[in-house]
Amino acid sequence: MRCSSYCTADSYNIDDLAKYLRSEGLDPKFYDDVIHIHKEHLEEEGLKASGEIFYFPYGCVVFWNFEEEAEQQYLENLKPYEQLTLQEPTYEASVFQYGTETKINEEDDEIILENEDVLIKLSLSHGLSQSVKLDVFEESINRTIQNNRHLPAELAQKGKISLSRKKISQKIGALFAERNSVNLHSDILDTPEFFWRRPRYEPYYQMASQYMDIATRLDILNRRLDAIHELYDILSNELKHAHSSHLEWVIILLIVSEVIMHLLKDFLKWF
Repeated sequence: MRCSSYCTADSYNIDDLAKYLRSEGLDPKFYDDVIHIHKEHLEEEGLKASGEIFYFPYGCVVFWNFEEEAEQQYLENLKPYEQLTLQEPTYEASVFQYGTETKINEEDDEIILENEDVLIKLSLSHGLSQSVKLDVFEESINRTIQNNRHLPAELAQKGKISLSRKKISQKIGALFAERNSVNLHSDILDTPEFFWRRPRYEPYYQMASQYMDIATRLDILNRRLDAIHELYDILSNELKHAHSSHLEWVIILLIVSEVIMHLLKDFLKWF
């Protein structure tokens, strides 16, 4: 059976989404700020099957036991409730089956569930959804670093950055916004409050988190954020230098103009 995770937007309008799901005859249940629906459906072979969908407010959705075509239809219906839709949604998939205990076979990308407990699936889904959200952060940070990696080399070779003060200011603003965006959303990647009241389910979340290497990837992400911070400092210093140079030239021109005025004044005295 198939388990898949998507991140399609910065966030979802969860309340309006719940109203829509009710209007479609579904029965959305809230687990804190996560919506869960249970859906009976027919598989390609014509056999009856049941699946679970979990909608996370930070723009992620996790499907359990749905065909890809059905997932795409649900994602299409989700679009009106997306805020800041991503141009390129992130996606991850694995398979699952039922067994005697809940575990994850990393070599086969296979999740084994001990039973059909919805809260076990939700606990695992928290880790899976965080992973696809982290994918978005990673891609955004990588893109930002790639677009600006030439600046330190240019500064080392030429002693200055060949951008106007306006362009440098725009770069600083973009770097600050990128870093701030990730920092503001960093709480998404913490252990969810859901487990504060249900501690017996936290090991399932930790299992998914380790499976998706969340901690390692977070450490790498933070290092890359540090790289953006260094770029920010480089550009800020360059902007200060450019401003200082501008002031120096203004002072020099004022002094030169004053000297010229004095010379003209003395010269005119002879006539």
